[in-house]
Amino acid sequence: MRPNLPTLGAPPKRSPLGSVVAVSLILGASAGGVWWWKQRMAGATEQAAAAAPVAATDAGAVAAAPVAPPAPVDPVKAAGFERASVRIDGPLETALNGAAGADVGPALAQVVTRTLVWWVEVPGEILRGDTLDVLYQRRENEEPLVHAVRFTSGKLGKTLSAYRFQGEGDKNARYYLSTGDELEMRLEKSPIDDYEQVTSLLRDGRRHKGVDFRAPVGTPIKAPFNGVVKRKNWNWGSNGNCVELVESGGRGRRALFLHLDELSRDIKPGARFTTGQVIAASGNTGHSFAPHLHYQLMTQDDRVLDPFDQHKTFRRSLNTANKSLFESEVRRLDGLLGTSVAGK
Repeated sequence: MRPNLPTLGAPPKRSPLGSVVAVSLILGASAGGVWWWKQRMAGATEQAAAAAPVAATDAGAVAAAPVAPPAPVDPVKAAGFERASVRIDGPLETALNGAAGADVGPALAQVVTRTLVWWVEVPGEILRGDTLDVLYQRRENEEPLVHAVRFTSGKLGKTLSAYRFQGEGDKNARYYLSTGDELEMRLEKSPIDDYEQVTSLLRDGRRHKGVDFRAPVGTPIKAPFNGVVKRKNWNWGSNGNCVELVESGGRGRRALFLHLDELSRDIKPGARFTTGQVIAASGNTGHSFAPHLHYQLMTQDDRVLDPFDQHKTFRRSLNTANKSLFESEVRRLDGLLGTSVAGK
């Protein structure tokens, strides 16, 4: 007898509760995963949004970071000067108008000429190809103030320089050569001892008949020789207060002093003066644009004489105390003048 075997038939029944739980767990896990992913993506978006302005700011900062280096300082302007550097191919005034401008060029040409005339005749001995370098300052309602001049002359075959300098104890600034000697010649037995500058000569191209000495009103004017007063205050509109002194003795030269301050009543025809005796004081009368003395020498037959030919002349030099100060100033001004156009 065979043993009873299990009877085959339908699968055993399962409880529905287990399936529900399983499905719930699966759905819950899926929903949680979706929520986690959304939260992660949202966080990433916020971080990107927050970083975007920073990145833009950083990018802007990086773009703005390079700062252009400061422009090099012009030593000439820093010193308060201007520089004109020219090669002369025609009139001096035309060259300086081109370099400095028409507003200052004509006046600058006049001032520069006052230095050049001690080296060459103006304009005849200024040649094409000559070069000129000038350091100057503009001044409102005044002529420009020239501090240094460098002139390369074809006529003389060399370069010459002059520098404005006022030594300690000196009343006026004057122009000096690099040696420390004054640029201007002085007259022995001069009608005026104390003056700022000779502003006109017979050889400066202006066809002026005398020498003009710029000097403050009231500067003593002396007789250059023994003489007798011939007349005073003629042609007053042009000459202003004036005196003519005729030399005593054989030569008979005539000295004219124009634009004087008010004259003493003692100054009249026939009055006698000896060499060095004070006749009057300088002024600014008649056709005069600034205080100065016009000194003119003539022969009896009205021929004009050059005082720098008639008088003995000399140059003053700086004293030892001022020489070292002047040499330092020369080095400074030479540095500001720079390289001449002749070297370009």
